[in-house]
Amino acid sequence: MKRLKERHLVADYIPEPKLEFGYQQTGDHPKDGLYLFGPSKPPTRPDISVGVIGSADGLGFFREWIVRMSAHIPLPKPGPRDKKQRPHLSEFPGLEEAFGIRLSASNLIEYEIGLEELYACIATENPYEAVSKTTDLFLRAIEKHDLEEEQAVDVWVFVLPEVVFENCRPEKIKRRKIELHPGEFIKKQKQRVEMPLLDNILDNENEYIFDDVPDFHRQVKARLLKLGYPSQLVRETTLAPQQFLNSAGKPKRGTQDEASIAWNLGTGLFYKTQAEPPWKLANMRPGVCYIGLVFKQIPNHAENHACCAAQMFLSEGDGVVFRGANGPWQSNKFEFHLNADAAKKLISTVLDTYKSKFREYPKELFIHGQTVFSDEEWEAFASAAPVGTNIVGIRIKPSYGEMKLYREGDYPTVRGTALLLSDTDAFLWTTGFVPRLDTYMGPETPNPIFVTILRSSGQNPPISQVLADIHGLTKVNYNACNFSDALPVTIRFANKVGEVLVMGSAEGANRQPFKFYI
Repeated sequence: MKRLKERHLVADYIPEPKLEFGYQQTGDHPKDGLYLFGPSKPPTRPDISVGVIGSADGLGFFREWIVRMSAHIPLPKPGPRDKKQRPHLSEFPGLEEAFGIRLSASNLIEYEIGLEELYACIATENPYEAVSKTTDLFLRAIEKHDLEEEQAVDVWVFVLPEVVFENCRPEKIKRRKIELHPGEFIKKQKQRVEMPLLDNILDNENEYIFDDVPDFHRQVKARLLKLGYPSQLVRETTLAPQQFLNSAGKPKRGTQDEASIAWNLGTGLFYKTQAEPPWKLANMRPGVCYIGLVFKQIPNHAENHACCAAQMFLSEGDGVVFRGANGPWQSNKFEFHLNADAAKKLISTVLDTYKSKFREYPKELFIHGQTVFSDEEWEAFASAAPVGTNIVGIRIKPSYGEMKLYREGDYPTVRGTALLLSDTDAFLWTTGFVPRLDTYMGPETPNPIFVTILRSSGQNPPISQVLADIHGLTKVNYNACNFSDALPVTIRFANKVGEVLVMGSAEGANRQPFKFYI
């Protein structure tokens, strides 16, 4: 990056994007809009059907939460250090009052997981086999339901004992205890345990498990692509923190207040059971769509082989996922590039899908990524564009201390502040002081994101318009009911989509709705 003193800097402010809710009313906070006006479109299925899989205790915890969410949940009382109620919190009015959907605890479709069998699966010495067996145990309930029951399920909820969270993730694999007993929580070990890669794998029938990363969350999402169900994973300690105490009598892990948990859980249930998301961006420019491009290395393949995927986000706010070709796309440690055929095919598929929804091609297609595009790659992108469609390549990179901006007073710079370096480069503060919340939610001086207009097949759009679009995309995370995120949804969830698509168990699946991946 050039030294900033060599550039002519211009400070700007990007206003907080507005969201649209019921009755075409707008607001800047999802909780306010849902509380006052409800979702942007009435639910297509007001009475939702939810399947729940968990231990006997976990099923009970979720059942209690559904009863609790059917009524008003107040905010916690201010703590001794709080002068007033924390402004970023909002009380929960009730599931039907906020989202227009209904769910009775007595109508849940429940499948119990036996703890002895669960601990036996997790205690398997080989980590790949352990995670695969644990995933099988939970998904077996869904397969059984599909075979034996006629009642449809809109979304499956996995209520996870802490032992699953602590032992079925890659970063936890080498700190697992081997011998487990029901009711015993796994403790971190000081010494690493060596686990032979092929131990307990004695025949070729089990070799497929090495095509999956030993990660329960990713395996569930990947395998449900073929079964055709969205899912929601929640930890028992989130639903009932007071039931899991440490030696000092305090909850083992901190959680959000009950109203915030209800907001987030309600948002996920609505988004994953309805045709449209609970809110959308207001005043979005017509004929514009955005895609986030991601590359992920494929497990158990050559080092330079990767899967390419694109997420498309439309004016309605929902997302569509496209799986590109697998191939030797890695050119060096940090960069991946498609060849001409794969690049053209991917963008052509995106454009054709857009046309099938809106009967015409988009006027502008923004490709968001975190690296630059090669000449071959970009020429293929541009050649796929029909007459009248301007394809624009945008690089969005988190900034880790390269730029700091301070302002006078007790709080940092305002969210939406922009520092324009040129017609193509700018810093944008997507975190910072939020006047609506009267606070800053971060622990330190906020870092901006660095935005660059790389190329376009026509004329470059104004940098201020690009920043406004990215700013808006920080407010459409339907996995939580937050005011905003630090990264636009095109970048924030790129890795999550890629991590699911590279799993061997996702091979051949072609689920496009974004709700299947988060």
